[in-house]
Amino acid sequence: METKRDEQLLADHLAGVAGAFDQLVARYADELYSFFVRFVGQPTAAEDLVQETFLQVHLAAGSFDPGRVFKPWLYTIAANKARDYLRSRGRRPTQSLDAVIGEEDGPAHAAQVESPVAAAPEQIAADELRARVRAVIGRLPENLQLILLLGHYQRLPYAEIAEILGIPVGTVKSRLHAAVTQFARLWQQTANSQPPPAY
Repeated sequence: METKRDEQLLADHLAGVAGAFDQLVARYADELYSFFVRFVGQPTAAEDLVQETFLQVHLAAGSFDPGRVFKPWLYTIAANKARDYLRSRGRRPTQSLDAVIGEEDGPAHAAQVESPVAAAPEQIAADELRARVRAVIGRLPENLQLILLLGHYQRLPYAEIAEILGIPVGTVKSRLHAAVTQFARLWQQTANSQPPPAY
């Protein structure tokens, strides 16, 4: 069976075809959740933001230009929802990105509840590394965080990022370069401040 393009599914949805919108949701829900978790650092909020984004897509579907590509439009809505969420919370510190949905006591408590078997040293090291990376990303200005997430984690092309953020492709490239440079500088500072490993 032929897989329909996003734009056709949205057109089908507007035409009243049953299940068309559900296919769009199924296609992008996990990807958007990953984006929101990385950006706002709060799994429960990420779930809500996915729902709010698709609600906005549903409400605004009639205004979508059929000559455009759906995915950048979807991410434009998602990025705006994420920024609005952060501003509404005054960018207060949030839970670790490793926290489990619905778990209020954080990742350490969640790990104790979910896994009675001690994690392997390699897994602990990998988790610590991920936590350090996320902490450093969290220290970047919002615009650099966003472009790093879109470019590096979501792996969107420059042209799509430019459309999402409403900036020229050249600005996307320079801003992404600035984000990587600043991340590297902050990472080095973090590495220099780490205590030596215990043997």
